[in-house]
Amino acid sequence: MSLCDPAARSALGSHLQAELTGRDDPAPQSPVADSWRDFIYAEIWSRPGLDRRARFLIALASAAGADAPADRLDGYVRGALTTGALAQAELREAALHVAVYSGWDKGGAIDAAIDRVEAEQELAQVLLAPIRAEPWDAQQRMEQGFAEFRAVMTFDGPRVGNGLPYLQDGILNFVFGEMWCRPGLDQRSRRFLTLVGVADSAATVPIASHFHAAMASGNCTAAELNEFVLQYAVHAGWPKASVIQGVVLEMAGKVAKGLAWNETEGGKQ
Repeated sequence: MSLCDPAARSALGSHLQAELTGRDDPAPQSPVADSWRDFIYAEIWSRPGLDRRARFLIALASAAGADAPADRLDGYVRGALTTGALAQAELREAALHVAVYSGWDKGGAIDAAIDRVEAEQELAQVLLAPIRAEPWDAQQRMEQGFAEFRAVMTFDGPRVGNGLPYLQDGILNFVFGEMWCRPGLDQRSRRFLTLVGVADSAATVPIASHFHAAMASGNCTAAELNEFVLQYAVHAGWPKASVIQGVVLEMAGKVAKGLAWNETEGGKQ
């Protein structure tokens, strides 16, 4: 039987922690600090089942959702930039996306972390596209939002002209009519940020439908979403992650059988 070497694990954890946060941390002085080095960095971040770009997006969104210390967010931003996993403009887009799915203060926390790291590293601010630069037709924007909802979720969204402020002005007009259409971040990246937000919400319908859509759209595989659960658990905690693990298994089975997220094998919804 081959035994794992704790010294080798600690060495790997120290190396990855420094690489992924862009700085050397002092030697751990507590079991919690030990576990960051020896488990989270050495055993989770080293896993091959999910690319680093995705792990950084999940870590940023879930840390913001858990109100993690500013230093934690700064480390993820610094690491994403220094490793090349994400560019400055992409991080700004990620902050906006997190604002929608986790609340504007959560997105603002990521925005503030980007500000601090840019100042720390003397990085020039990037020029970002405004939310909307040209005049628009309100009806056309709603229709574009409906089409984008269909492309992202793989089923039809709220009916155009329903008159409900949240569904019409929030979901169709802004979330899908403007934000999801922005070119600054690819759909797969937006997907991981969204999954963190809905997972944190504990809302049954958004969780099931979004995890199903992540696989049905081709953005993520079932194996990647199983890895998502473990990465998400770092900031969300094991009980919340266990709920999401169950959803992933259920939705993966439905996608494999060609069923909708709310459909049973008998065809009922």
